[in-house]
Amino acid sequence: MTVTPDYYCNSLTEYSRFKTREVKVGSLAIGGNNPIRLQSMTTTDTMDTEGTVEQSIRMIKAGSELVRITAPSKREAENLINIKKEIRNRGYNTPLIADIHFTPNAALIAAKVVEKVRINPGNYVDKKNFKHIEYNDESYAQELDRIKDRFTPLVQVCKENDTAMRIGTNHGSLSDRILSRYGDTPVGMVESALEFIRICEELDYYNLIISMKASNTQVMVQAYRLAVAMMKKEGMNYPLHLGVTEAGDGEDGRIKSAVGIGALLEDGIGDTIRVSLTEEPEFELPVAKQLIDRYKKRGKHAKILPIIDPIFQPYNYSKRKSLIINNLGQKHVPRVFVDISKEDILLYEDLQEVGYKYSNELDKWIISEQAVDYIYIGDKKLDLSLPGSLIAIQNLKSWEKSKQTLPLFTLKEYLDYKGDRGIINFVKLSTSELLSANILTLKSDDSVVIIIHTDNNHGVADIRRIFLELVKTDWKVPVIIKKEYFSITKSEFQLYSSTDVGSLLLDGFGDGVWLCSDFSNDINTKLSFGILQATRTRISKTEYISCPSCGRTLFDLQKVTSEIRSRTNHLKGVKIGIMGCIVNGPGEMADADYGYVGTGVGQISLYKGYEVVERNIPADTAVEALIDLIKANGDWVESN
Repeated sequence: MTVTPDYYCNSLTEYSRFKTREVKVGSLAIGGNNPIRLQSMTTTDTMDTEGTVEQSIRMIKAGSELVRITAPSKREAENLINIKKEIRNRGYNTPLIADIHFTPNAALIAAKVVEKVRINPGNYVDKKNFKHIEYNDESYAQELDRIKDRFTPLVQVCKENDTAMRIGTNHGSLSDRILSRYGDTPVGMVESALEFIRICEELDYYNLIISMKASNTQVMVQAYRLAVAMMKKEGMNYPLHLGVTEAGDGEDGRIKSAVGIGALLEDGIGDTIRVSLTEEPEFELPVAKQLIDRYKKRGKHAKILPIIDPIFQPYNYSKRKSLIINNLGQKHVPRVFVDISKEDILLYEDLQEVGYKYSNELDKWIISEQAVDYIYIGDKKLDLSLPGSLIAIQNLKSWEKSKQTLPLFTLKEYLDYKGDRGIINFVKLSTSELLSANILTLKSDDSVVIIIHTDNNHGVADIRRIFLELVKTDWKVPVIIKKEYFSITKSEFQLYSSTDVGSLLLDGFGDGVWLCSDFSNDINTKLSFGILQATRTRISKTEYISCPSCGRTLFDLQKVTSEIRSRTNHLKGVKIGIMGCIVNGPGEMADADYGYVGTGVGQISLYKGYEVVERNIPADTAVEALIDLIKANGDWVESN
């Protein structure tokens, strides 16, 4: 079904939330005019009533407005009665959600106890064996009838008990049926949910919330956008729960979550969110709160001119075409820029902060995998010899004195300049300057690289509008995205920059990233590379697809994740999935190269892609076995 580029949101230039229908989860209203709600999930064994209650209360105190608890079998579903009773006895009325996967019988029990059940269409009444099945329209319709028959009892129980339902599609859990018909695509994710929604509507049940989670932020954002567009086409407007699944822990998990969730919040999409971290669940809530608090006053931003007939591909990734100038432009990964102009003298220590360490003993530069590509030195003198992979940029007047570097022009300086310019000419422009008439002078110069910045509070939309204008006018000038963050906390800097720059990169916009802040250049550099990694636009380190843990987890996920990280974090470009149970692997690992999956108490199975390589090996030898597997497949290198 064809949808227009801007069909997924109210406006590409004016911030407003996409208004969904209001759904009640117990006494809590979601969607409509209600604020964005926060939630998290317990990691305790659901049969541990006291432990689950205590953790739930810690989550509630940290800001969780809904508490999700896994119910993998009838036993756990039945114990939800005891958990709910004790939470209520302790004075908390927070709605509870039962997380259901392969066990419809558990869902039928849970739906009579909790305020909401979450089901995954890919594994609730469907199958995933990684087998391709040929369907014609008739045989596919028969499969849908089978699903309706098995799904209907849960819908009826939810109706009778006024229980809400989340239809939560996960990218890595698409059934063989969906994969065979639609492929491993956002379209398949959306259709998987729509099939179940249509059944609910046929049964006159509308108390639904929808999610489209993926560990790949590109896929996740595209799927949510397409879900909104397709729902609108069918006259639906169900609330959306946002989340990046298996985001991992620490800085990487926070960056990845902010990139995916933030990109959607920027366009007014989202009614509830969860930041899924491989940490204690109460640590997720402050991150989620910081993400949504940013939008409470977003409606007051400066006006951005509307986009007429936008040339935009929001439902699939396509990098904007740009000229190749040196190592910038179309075929190159986005480059990282850092400002080291603050002091008068350029020192070796300045370069060490941005990935270049000079060894006197070896008489050479040691360059890290996260070494910046360009440094802005302002009016500093270039008194030391730079490594060959590093390029310096100076203000115009300082550049003129030696022309050892590359010049940075303001628009006025560029237009007024009469001498010979540089091989590459960086021009710093605001979004308003780029819309001025005299900008056409730059268009005729194939040596120009634009550094774009904005002061608009709705900065993503403001800069995106410029990129769309460049596409429309077929101006292939390389563009560096510059964003400044001052007088904010380190956590806010991390989340805001990931949202702002990450959103644009996910749409294929930007040939480079330049972050400026009150913090050290080491932080600016690591964050820039982290955002590029999270958007899959430049890989500079190992990627971990790590589940946040829940009551199904069969080993100490945090401990094991930390151990695997410490042994493998030098393997650039290798993707490792670490999954607590068979429910979340291998499917949820999606595109991981290797998988470490809990399959029983004290037992681990190892995967190469989707294929099981070793089954049920002892947990105390599994990490070493994983490393042996990586070595056997030629992806291991020794750390420096």
